Amino acid sequence: MRLHLSESPYGPSPHALRAAHEAVDGTGTYPDPARTMPMRAIADLLGVRPEQVAVANGSDELVLLTALSLGAWERPGVTTAGTFPGYRICLENVRRGCREVPLDGTAPGVAALADALGEAGIGYVCNPHNPTGGALDRAMFDLLVERAAATGTPLVVDEAYLDFAPPGTPQVLDYLDTDAPLLALRTFSKAHGLAGLRIGYAVGSADLVARLREVQGSMPFSVNRAAQAAAVAALADREHLARVQRGNEAAREQLRADLAARGRRALPSVTNFLAVPVADSARAERLLEHDHGILVRDAGRFGLHGHLRISVGDAAQLDRLLDALDVVAPVTGEGPGPSPVSRSTVQEHQ
Repeated sequence: MRLHLSESPYGPSPHALRAAHEAVDGTGTYPDPARTMPMRAIADLLGVRPEQVAVANGSDELVLLTALSLGAWERPGVTTAGTFPGYRICLENVRRGCREVPLDGTAPGVAALADALGEAGIGYVCNPHNPTGGALDRAMFDLLVERAAATGTPLVVDEAYLDFAPPGTPQVLDYLDTDAPLLALRTFSKAHGLAGLRIGYAVGSADLVARLREVQGSMPFSVNRAAQAAAVAALADREHLARVQRGNEAAREQLRADLAARGRRALPSVTNFLAVPVADSARAERLLEHDHGILVRDAGRFGLHGHLRISVGDAAQLDRLLDALDVVAPVTGEGPGPSPVSRSTVQEHQ
């Protein structure tokens, strides 16, 4: 039972599936290396110019491309501790190096990250945050944008979970009329349910996107035909996305209530997962898999020890998870509980 990778229990739009199947008929020819159709569809939907969009093989490729192409190479990159490790891994693998600023409780250390941008070659922040699920408030996002503009350091904002967040959640699109060097990374793997096709995109400053595309020229066919066709169809099916968003919010808050009924708490989340404190998260992850056949993510892998990241699955899956969790990590009243969350940096969504 897969509750470890934030996969959508709702699946993709039927229109996206049909488009992908039809695109497979053309498997004998290469996909469009310019990714023209998804690029234009994204630009039209977001109200930006096509030259502000780069389409790639999921967010993972985009993280690598940004590490390869953006900012001052003589200075290391910077990100927050206790977050998605892909930024650090890519920066280290391309020999740039990475500095991680500490958490503020269980929230990203945004103030410290803003301070560090002046000495960094590139900065990364995850919003909404993985693995805690919280979103930055407007003041903190403003601070990061102001520091990026003042220092000239590119700021890459991973917005993989933004489709689940409530209206008004700060995002890079809100700041594209400034002169700050900003780039958002987004994916079709989460709310759109296209995880197996591997497609995502970057949107932001045209000069940053141009550098991404230049480096991307070394792997021009990384986005296959089926993925490109499915993404265009998924973007057009707004009703399916709205159903996923409504269903996810209701299921997430039901899971939160069910956890509370069993004496457990979860960190504030606007995503399709909850971070749940347990005494030994590594042991709980291992026992849930080996004894119960349930996959969850030990957030200690991200640097957030003592928490499990649990994807919001369907009702039957979550009932089974809750029963198993009571066996492998009983509530004793002596566990760590969630660390205090800074209200100045995280937008709570009840």
